[in-house]
Amino acid sequence: MKQYHLNTNCVQAGYTPKNGEPRVLPITQSTTYKYDSSEDMGKLFDLTASGYFYTRLQNPTNDAVAAKIAALEGGVAAVLTSSGQAASFFSIFNICSAGDHVVSTSAIYGGTFNLFSVTMKKLGIDFTFVSPDADDAELNAAFKPNTKVVFGESLSNPALIVLDIEKFAKLAHAHGVPLVVDNTFPTPVNCRPFEFGADIVMHSTTKYMDGHATSVGGVIVDSGNFDWTQNDKFPGLTTPDDSYHGVTYTESFGKGAYITKAVVQLMRDLGSVPAPQNSFLLNLGLETLFLRVERHCQNALAVAKFLEADDRVAWVNYPGLKSSKYYDLAQKYMPNGTCGVVSFGLKTGRDGAVKFMDSLKLAAIVTHVADCRTCVLHPASTTHRQLSSEELDACGVGEDLIRFSVGIEHVDDIIADLEQALDSNQNRDS
Repeated sequence: MKQYHLNTNCVQAGYTPKNGEPRVLPITQSTTYKYDSSEDMGKLFDLTASGYFYTRLQNPTNDAVAAKIAALEGGVAAVLTSSGQAASFFSIFNICSAGDHVVSTSAIYGGTFNLFSVTMKKLGIDFTFVSPDADDAELNAAFKPNTKVVFGESLSNPALIVLDIEKFAKLAHAHGVPLVVDNTFPTPVNCRPFEFGADIVMHSTTKYMDGHATSVGGVIVDSGNFDWTQNDKFPGLTTPDDSYHGVTYTESFGKGAYITKAVVQLMRDLGSVPAPQNSFLLNLGLETLFLRVERHCQNALAVAKFLEADDRVAWVNYPGLKSSKYYDLAQKYMPNGTCGVVSFGLKTGRDGAVKFMDSLKLAAIVTHVADCRTCVLHPASTTHRQLSSEELDACGVGEDLIRFSVGIEHVDDIIADLEQALDSNQNRDS
């Protein structure tokens, strides 16, 4: 049968009801599943049979939504997590352990930066942070013999730097390691990292995928393309796992090895599983993802052009603008649009940013982004507050940066709100 378009998969993928079954994905709100014999249950624990026995590992609602996202990204398998932070952690920890090394771009979400540079460092995993704009020589110099993976954001939060996915994938592969890409901001509607060589994709589904600020969540998707057996860097996948009676994931699960290990080992031990109710709500968001993302991008481009033309604005960063240094990369990787987030600064600096934000009426100041409602945040004093001035610079987050997440309201109303806030800010300073 012909493969469906992405728009159709947003609505249809992951769950196909049989005769007489619910048309809408059901919520399987159960922790446990009944079997007729101990032998049947034992096979599940031995990983020799498939099925459900405890929702911390698998749940029909969660699995259906994971399968939908895998279809959207073009991957072979996926696993949902309870948050985007959990997805970031699992994506790395699934193939790294104490004594290993990771190369990561510096322009990443502040919470991810802290996870890598502080928390995972305590676990004995070392990170080298490189500029996403670094040349090949500088990137190659960051690799070590114990490097296990490269990490980057397709479109960084909040600096909006477009990652040259193809370049980073080639460098990672030249060193025998996979590239993990956080594709939260563009979503698979606008960017398909696997088509440019990425191996693993993760998302904070809390953002555009949910789209309504109802459910925290994350997802990891495996392309199935990386050969884990090409070298001896990934013993967790290529050698027997004593905690599962000596199963070797690459031998038993083939292209599903990475996700299977993440589920049966990490989820088993760490338990960052989403509630089925949250997955149900996430699925509702996914059904309209392609419609919402298009409107977000249309509105954001109009807002970016408005801000760029206002002489009270010091600078605007939006990869959809032809003036952006990342415009060409955006056209390569995200030709149909980037995201709904615009970063900018005012000539009145950090103090002016605070006054401006306090004057907004339609846009809400919230610790969130990528919602259907327009919202705004000052990252340097909130999401990136824990970072030093040097770390803020490395992440591309200036003291004056305003992260404006453009919603799907009528764009004239959004621009009118911006204009009155700019007017109010100017009147206060005059």
